[in-house]
Amino acid sequence: MSPPRTSAEIGALYQEMILDHYRRPRNKGNLDNADATVEMKNPLCGDEISLQVAFEGDCVCDLRFSGRGCSISQASASMMTQLVKGKSTEEIGLLRQQFRDLMLGNAPPADDARLGSLRALSGVARFPARVKCALLAWYALESALAERAPG
Repeated sequence: MSPPRTSAEIGALYQEMILDHYRRPRNKGNLDNADATVEMKNPLCGDEISLQVAFEGDCVCDLRFSGRGCSISQASASMMTQLVKGKSTEEIGLLRQQFRDLMLGNAPPADDARLGSLRALSGVARFPARVKCALLAWYALESALAERAPG
């Protein structure tokens, strides 16, 4: 089978990837012995995320999420947890900025392989009301990183 070539084929592949993460979320559930727990809600649409993070030195060694909401918010949380697990706070900061740029419609991040499956959410930029859905888990992660105790 050849790789998708048209934008319609790529769009269909991305849509299937989003639905897969929504239907079978990765890293969903509770994390025993979390170092930080953050709950966020998008008041505009009602999406809710609870993010639990465990740190090891300067790295996020594990994280889990729970919550409810639209396919975009839940898929984004699932994809984010896969991408940042094992990464340093510096690496996460770069990924967070790249994803934010992607959500604002900047083209270069859409081609950046470091974003992994999150590139499937590139079409969200065309719907400004949905951008907050995609960024909700990232805001929770940003808060968890800011709240964690030094050490």
